[in-house]
Amino acid sequence: MTSVNVYKQRPDAAHAESPLFHTGLHELAGKGKANAGIHLREKKLLGHLTIRGDAHDAAFAGGVHKATGLELPGALTLVSQGDTSLQWMGPDEWLLIVPSGEELAAEQRLREALAEQHHQVVNVSGGQTILELSGPKVRELLMKSTSYDVHPRNFPVGKAVGTVFAKSQLVIRRTGEETWELLVRRSFSDYYWLWLQDASQEYGLAIKE
Repeated sequence: MTSVNVYKQRPDAAHAESPLFHTGLHELAGKGKANAGIHLREKKLLGHLTIRGDAHDAAFAGGVHKATGLELPGALTLVSQGDTSLQWMGPDEWLLIVPSGEELAAEQRLREALAEQHHQVVNVSGGQTILELSGPKVRELLMKSTSYDVHPRNFPVGKAVGTVFAKSQLVIRRTGEETWELLVRRSFSDYYWLWLQDASQEYGLAIKE
């Protein structure tokens, strides 16, 4: 068994800023139209952990369940429990998202539960963020932005897909009937924020805290 040092990525004494901190979203919250067709919220500073292993290994799957309380999801799906979610990213890769500040404990639990299995756990919290879109016009906005079929028959609640969006790439997650999430890389967050403002003009955009 290999010994691994696990460090807290965001020390309590450090001031953490989300990828869209500089846009002043908190100052825009509540100022949009009450009947806006799209509401946007940055789900900022969450804990993001990638997990790799053999999904066909019962011991690995059991270890992930023991550490997270969630079953390994199958292809193109995610499972959630409260504010924690686990998403399939590839045949041997998953993304665990936990509330802000819980990523160190989550990583430690995973490493302990998977100590005897071949695995990899990496904290990628600083490299990406989630933009939550909700409201009756979100699907129309998505249809303008991606060629992927987002019709409910093809994209039910609980599905998650990596695809082209606004001539770049991200992950679209459907978490509710009128709620979708965009998992974006930190370096592209400005680009997507500008795109979403433009693409949502005809529907009305309101910012949520």
